[in-house]
Amino acid sequence: MTGQIIFDPLLPWAVLAVLGAIVVIAAGLALIRGLSGWALRLLAGLVVLAALSGPNWQEEDRATLSDIVLMLVDRSSSQALGDRAARTLEAADELEAELAARPNTEVRRIEVPDGEGDSGTQMMTALNEALAQEPRGRIAGIVALGDGRIHDMDRAPDLPAPLHLLHTGLPDDWDRRLIVENAPAFAILGEPVTLSLRVEDMGAAPEGATRAPLEISVDGGEPQRYEIEIGRTFDLPVTLPHGGRNVIQFTVPQAEGELTDRNNTALVQINGVRDRLRVLLVSGQPHAGGRTWRNLLKSDSSVDLVHFTILRPPDKQDGVPVSELSLIAFPTRELFMEKIEDFDLIIFDRYKRRGILPTLYLENVADYVRKGGAVLVAAGPDFATAASLYRSPLSTVLPARPTARVIEEGYVPRITDIGQRHPVTAGLAPPEGEDWGRWLRQIDLETERGNVVMSGVDDRPLLILDRVDEGRIALLASDQAWLWDRGYEGGGPQLELLRRLAHWMMKEPELEEEAIWAEPTGQRMRIIRRTLEDSAGPVTITTPSGEEVEVPLTEVSPGQFEAVYDGPDIGLYRLTDGDQSAVIGLGPAAPREFEQTIATGEVMQPAIDALRGGVLPLADGLPAIREVSAGRPAAGRGWIGLTPRDAFETRDLRQMPLLPAWLVLLLASGLIVGAWLREGRR
Repeated sequence: MTGQIIFDPLLPWAVLAVLGAIVVIAAGLALIRGLSGWALRLLAGLVVLAALSGPNWQEEDRATLSDIVLMLVDRSSSQALGDRAARTLEAADELEAELAARPNTEVRRIEVPDGEGDSGTQMMTALNEALAQEPRGRIAGIVALGDGRIHDMDRAPDLPAPLHLLHTGLPDDWDRRLIVENAPAFAILGEPVTLSLRVEDMGAAPEGATRAPLEISVDGGEPQRYEIEIGRTFDLPVTLPHGGRNVIQFTVPQAEGELTDRNNTALVQINGVRDRLRVLLVSGQPHAGGRTWRNLLKSDSSVDLVHFTILRPPDKQDGVPVSELSLIAFPTRELFMEKIEDFDLIIFDRYKRRGILPTLYLENVADYVRKGGAVLVAAGPDFATAASLYRSPLSTVLPARPTARVIEEGYVPRITDIGQRHPVTAGLAPPEGEDWGRWLRQIDLETERGNVVMSGVDDRPLLILDRVDEGRIALLASDQAWLWDRGYEGGGPQLELLRRLAHWMMKEPELEEEAIWAEPTGQRMRIIRRTLEDSAGPVTITTPSGEEVEVPLTEVSPGQFEAVYDGPDIGLYRLTDGDQSAVIGLGPAAPREFEQTIATGEVMQPAIDALRGGVLPLADGLPAIREVSAGRPAAGRGWIGLTPRDAFETRDLRQMPLLPAWLVLLLASGLIVGAWLREGRR
C-alpha cells in the first residue's frame, strides 16, 4: 500500500496562477495602506486557491511484477558447424536455469532458425516479434547466444534494456571460402567467357598456406584440377560446350581443421546462346513459294543467310554471253568444299541436279551431315525425276526415296501419332472442329528410316526427320507450304512449323525429341522428360550427398512427362533415365549462412553499444550476472548486467480530498471575519 498527494484542479493552472497573483497584489496593497488584517486576507485567498487546485490523498494497492529476460538462441545452419550446436544448447539450458532461479525474474527463450529461402539468420526479426508480445517496462535484459552472424541488422529495434552476445566461436576457428565474383547468365557459344573466382581464408588460418587446389566440372563431368593463389582474384576463361543450360561446378577440397566445406563449392549456371546462325539456301527452279524460306530466315536478325539461286541452267542456249549472266562468279567451290563446315544449316528448295554442283560437292554435303551438320530438302516435282537429289551421293543420308510419282490433288496435312510427341510438331494440331488449309501437291515417298511427323494424301509421309551419325536431315515432300503463308483456305502454322524445323536441325536444346532437364525454383525443381515413346519410367535423382531417389513421372501432354521434386540440400543434382541424363544446381551459388562462418560480435555491435551491453565468448564459460542501474555500463570482464525495472501492477486505487468544501468555507470565512474584526477594532 502506497500513498501520495495528487492535484485535480477545478480551473486550469494558468487561471489559478493569475488568481494567485491577484491575491498577492491585493494583500500587498493592504499592507501599504497600513491595514492590520492584510495577513489574514492573504491566508484566506491562499485557502481558496488551494481548494481550487483540488488536492487529494491517493492510496494505491500495488502488486510487484517480475523482470523479464529475453534469451535468443541461434539455431541456424551456421550454428551446426563443429560443436557449436551442443555448446549453445548446454549454455542456453544452464543460463535459463540460472536466470529463472533469480528472485522476481522470468525468462523468455526464443529459438531463431534459418530464415525463409536464403535470407540467413533473422535474429532481429525474432527480437522484434518478442518485444511486441511483452511490456517494454518489464524487460530487464536481452541475451543472445550464437555466432553473431545475423543478416537483418537493418531491422534492429529500439531496445528497452541492454543486449549481450555470448558467441560460440573458438580462438582457433578458421575456414576457407570460394567466392564467385563474376559469372554471366548468358554466353555465346564458341566464344570464351571470363569468370572471376577468389579463394580466401578466414579466422586463424594455418600459416604458410598461399595456394589452394581448385576443381572444375562441367555438367557433372570429370573435374579438372588447378592450383590458384589464396586471397587473389583469378580470372578463368570458359568456352561453353553446348547450347542451353551449362552447369559449372567449382570446388575447393576441404582442408584439415577447416570449419566446413559448405562454402567450398559454387555452382554457376550459364545459358549458351548462338551469336549468329549461318544458313546456306540453295534454290532451284523458281516457283510461287520461292521466297518462303528466304523471308523466314531474313526475318531473324541473328541469321546470316547465303542464298544461292540457279535461274538459268548451263545447257540453255539463248545467245546470252556467259560474262553477262552474273555480276560475279559464284564461289561454289568455296561454299561447298572449303567453308561448308561454317554453316549451321543447308536448305535445298526444289533443287535438282543441273550440273552446277558436281557430284563431289554433293558428296561433301553428305559428309557434312554425318559430321554434325544439318540439311533440309524441300522437295518439288523434280525430286521424283531422274534429276532428283536422291540420284546423287545425298541418297546415303536421305530418309526416304521417291517413287517417281507426283500426286496433284488437294489434301490437308496431318500430324501423325509420333508427330504429336515430337517437339517440332507437338501442339501444332488445329483446335477441335477446325482444320488447316489444303496443300495441292505431294511427292510420293517410301520411308527407309527416320520419324514421319506429318502425313498427307492417304497417310503418305509428308515430313520425315532423321538423325545421321552426328548430324540431322529433314525431308519435306511438298513445295506447297507457302499456301499457308498466303492464307489459302484459312492457312496454317507455316511460320511456326518452319521455325521449329530449322531450330531442331540446328540442335537447339528445347527441341530435342529425347531429353531430360529440370527447371529450378529455390529448392524445388520441375523435372521434364520428353520422349517419342508412349511412356516414361521413373527418373533417378542423385543428390549432392550421393543418395539416389526414384521419382515417378506423370504425362502432361503427348510425349512430355513431368514431376516436382523438393531437393533436401543445396548443390548439384544428377537426373538419369536410361541413356538420358542432366544435371541441375539447386540453391544459391554460395548459401548466405556460410558466406561468413567465423563467430564475431562486429555485426551486432551497434545494437549492443546502444545501451552499453557486451560481447563475451562462451569458450570462457558462462558469465556472472549482476544488477546495474540504467545508463551504467552493463557488461565487463566475465559478467553481464541486468537492469531491474521495479515494475508493478495497480490492483486498487482510492482518493480522498484534503480540503473538503465545508473545511474551505470554514477556514476562508473565519480568516475574512478575523481580518474585519482586527481592522474594525483599530
